[in-house]
Amino acid sequence: MRAAFDALGPWMEPSMGHEDASEDAHASAAGHRRYRAVFISDLHLGTPGCQAVALLDFLKHHPSDHLYLVGDIVDGWQLRRKWFWPQAHNDVVQKLLRRARKGCRVVFVPGNHDEFARAFVGHSFGGIEVRADAVHTTADGRSLWVTHGDHFDGVIQCAKWLAYLGDNLYEFTLKLNRYLNTLRARMGLPYWSLSAYLKGKVKKALNYVTDFEVAVAAEARRRGHDGVVCGHIHRAEMREIGGTLYCNDGDWVESHTALVEHMDGRLELLQWPASPVVNISRSESAAVV
Repeated sequence: MRAAFDALGPWMEPSMGHEDASEDAHASAAGHRRYRAVFISDLHLGTPGCQAVALLDFLKHHPSDHLYLVGDIVDGWQLRRKWFWPQAHNDVVQKLLRRARKGCRVVFVPGNHDEFARAFVGHSFGGIEVRADAVHTTADGRSLWVTHGDHFDGVIQCAKWLAYLGDNLYEFTLKLNRYLNTLRARMGLPYWSLSAYLKGKVKKALNYVTDFEVAVAAEARRRGHDGVVCGHIHRAEMREIGGTLYCNDGDWVESHTALVEHMDGRLELLQWPASPVVNISRSESAAVV
């Protein structure tokens, strides 16, 4: 329990109120488009791989009425092994708290890496609601089930030791990836993800992703929802599966992606900074299958 409170500590630190006015003035002057909802997951705060600076920039440019934190926001697994919490990670927490204080509804659905927070489901920290899962209704009337998705991962549920091993290997891959991209940058080459490449080439990884997506969509359909928003597998995607809309908002370790809902209910996957990944609305959904 002490470890849980230690990990939650940054969420409860007071933030400086004078920053709110300047931030709002900046957003207004910059003319940033406001969204009805933003969904982000897999930030993995507390790890060197977390792209906190890019995330802060994304949040600054994408104000919203609702903000869903869809799990693995804080990486408790890594923090238990080695404490890592630079200022940029604390700045992300403060940004989220300011969002809640300024009237944005912020909902935190814990994942497996921040499972310590599941002990606080039903409570609120600094205006951020902690929920086991959530339901979001879009402006055009669609019901979206919001869940991290780790409950559909057989490795997490049946062999947790194997999940920890996989997590260590993933961290090693990310570290190697940082060295490779440092060399690529010196050669004038763009960013390249070793992890994403391996996921796309290994047949078992592709089968795992497909099985995960089908299982999550099927459960959303069984619960009577039009779609589902999840994270967990670090693969941004939006498509119809058996008549159910499957949305994965990606991650902020490699892909820098988020799902947003426009004021008219249109859903869009964004990569930051880059062009839109996918667009889908009720009228377009059939074409995405």
